[in-house]
Amino acid sequence: MANSFTFKVLEDIARDLSGKEITFPTFLNITFQVRAALKDPNLNIEQLAKVVGAEPLMSTKIIRMANSVALNPSGREVADVKNAIVRVGMEAVRTVSFAVAMEQMLRSKQMKPFEDICQRLWEHTSYVAALCRVLARRQAKVNGDEAMFAGLVHDLGVFYLLSRAANLPELAADKVELHGLLVGWHDNIGHALLSALGSPEQVLVAVQEHENDRTISAIATLSDVLYVANKIANRGGFGWRDPQLDGTVDTSVLDTLFDAQTLAKIIDESQEEVQSLKAALGG
Repeated sequence: MANSFTFKVLEDIARDLSGKEITFPTFLNITFQVRAALKDPNLNIEQLAKVVGAEPLMSTKIIRMANSVALNPSGREVADVKNAIVRVGMEAVRTVSFAVAMEQMLRSKQMKPFEDICQRLWEHTSYVAALCRVLARRQAKVNGDEAMFAGLVHDLGVFYLLSRAANLPELAADKVELHGLLVGWHDNIGHALLSALGSPEQVLVAVQEHENDRTISAIATLSDVLYVANKIANRGGFGWRDPQLDGTVDTSVLDTLFDAQTLAKIIDESQEEVQSLKAALGG
């Protein structure tokens, strides 16, 4: 019966994604509210603040992000949602809505069997998202908010597959098969979900390519930013995969792209920003 549960999950997802009405997990509800609000060309800060203010976790995260070292170098704190949105920008609200959704899903009762991987996954996701924003600003001419969003959703397929596997106790209990499903399919399924959600093309490309090993000579595109951030996270011990089942993830592209001293300097100089953004997204 090897792989039979994997086949069932993939068959169910394929049926969902090919239908006219896609059934998204309830953990994504908050992202739909924010997405609908942001699609309104007449949306103003006050209206968006009302949407955010109705969700306590979102309010907390937006204010934390606004007061993070990365976005508040002056040290002048804001304490209300409206001024926090003014500081972080309306697009950053989209990222925070996904952060809230993912965190709620990972902490739900149904995810109890996946407690270990959920913890690793959230650590990895929030680290990559924060690092993407820093790399976009320091190493590439790429929009920092879009880079942070791509970092946060790059493993959306893993979250989604775990939510499906939770309904199949046999698959949840088979660590080898579950790991194979997550590793082998998360990038394509994440791409399909984000496409259905109407995400920008450059984000879709970056998510689909983030696991494709390749050689790059410079960090020039959003796809490059995400690819490199993902590799740095994996090398630094912030990977989500089970090393006993997966072996070592290849991060040799970092040695081609940077000498050891330069890479260490990038990580060291960006550490405070990354930690402040990671804390804002994750706690």
